[in-house]
Amino acid sequence: MKKLIAIALMLAVFASCAALAEEEAKVLTHAEFIALPLEDEAGQAIEQEVTVETYVQAKQGWWDNKARIYTQAEDGAYFLYDMPLSQEEYDALVPGTKIRVHGYKSQWSGEVEIIDATYEILEAEPFFAEAFDATALLGTDELIDHQNELVSFKGGKVVAKKDVNGNDAAFLYNWDGSGAAGNNNDLYFDVEFNGATYTFTVESYLCAEGTDVYKAVEALKVGDVIDMEGFLYWYDGANPHITSVKAAE
Repeated sequence: MKKLIAIALMLAVFASCAALAEEEAKVLTHAEFIALPLEDEAGQAIEQEVTVETYVQAKQGWWDNKARIYTQAEDGAYFLYDMPLSQEEYDALVPGTKIRVHGYKSQWSGEVEIIDATYEILEAEPFFAEAFDATALLGTDELIDHQNELVSFKGGKVVAKKDVNGNDAAFLYNWDGSGAAGNNNDLYFDVEFNGATYTFTVESYLCAEGTDVYKAVEALKVGDVIDMEGFLYWYDGANPHITSVKAAE
């Protein structure tokens, strides 16, 4: 009898462990990921353990054995913050690659991201997101619903920013104009849509000096009418990281 009880207990433990493993391995839809709260009932920030399947879209640099990666699946996008990986692993994560990611949902200055992530590559046909036209959502509460997605903004007019000397400029090296050409600084430029002005960024870790978009912004003039594409990053509000700029069609 004791042996039967012991076996029954062991089976119960195995079943419990299997159920726990299955729960931990549950792959969330994007809607389920978004629905997970970022604060507890007391308003304190919390980090939720998550597993998602998604596709690499762009890589925002590699250093110190970690990288920031934009990913997107058919139902939504995820930003992987400082995911640990080697240079060889980073090189292997080419755009379109499907990966299963396990980590923690977190938030920093409004940017929802997955931190402390690990990943595995999955066999699948490559997926490349098509840019969602978010032009009409600028200045609305609905814009954040497309956070981290590849988006486009069409038909905006470049307006002047003030450089460090108070002069009008079509763009600035660094947010405050403290940078200069040849130093691979981020680029900041303002674009007007329907009478309202918004700031856009070329993040040098994502699109470095010498890339097509970096050179296109350096060539901008006040009054140019342009179309843009990029990833809808968030930093205390919308802070799109632009990957393409061209004359408006």
